[in-house]
Amino acid sequence: MLLLIGLGNPEQKYAKNRHNIGFMAIDAIAEAYSFSNFKSKHHGLVAEGQINGEKTLLLKPTTYMNKSGISVAEAVNFYKLTSQQIVVFYDELDLPSGKLRMRNGGGLAGHNGLRSINAHMGADFRRARLGIGHPGDKAKVSGHVLGDFSKQDQQWLEPLLSALTRHLDYLVKGEDATYQTRVIEDMKAALPELEADETKTNKDTE
Repeated sequence: MLLLIGLGNPEQKYAKNRHNIGFMAIDAIAEAYSFSNFKSKHHGLVAEGQINGEKTLLLKPTTYMNKSGISVAEAVNFYKLTSQQIVVFYDELDLPSGKLRMRNGGGLAGHNGLRSINAHMGADFRRARLGIGHPGDKAKVSGHVLGDFSKQDQQWLEPLLSALTRHLDYLVKGEDATYQTRVIEDMKAALPELEADETKTNKDTE
């Protein structure tokens, strides 16, 4: 079994925020693989389905970002999952817009959702870091993260969400580095100007 988790905030006013790209990824996966309707469970919204024959659960915590760990830990404990059976999708300021970097464990990078998960179950879990870019000024970070994706952002957002869903079979098999490479290749084909750095990519997944 695999548990795919997207981080975000639950109210409609946050739905299009950059901070909610984790929710967007989970919604895209649910649609692409015809998952069940989301139901309230484990302080979140849960959907069930299969990806390449592997039973898979999708989780969107409804605790708000800062308390995501309550929902994640409850689900992990209920289904008796190991840290390697979960993948967390979330927004990453320190990556350029449209980039994906997979990582197993590591630091929290000031992300409140990761900080909450770490507090409830430790930091040793698989991560799909989704680049939203940095505004360039620390004072503008909050407004950037909690701001809606712009029309210009849509040029890379939709291709990224499509690529994330298209290659999930690698994620299911635990081949995170290959998953990352395939997504990056798709993004380079769709938007050559993103200039994915494959050398750094491979280093980040080690």
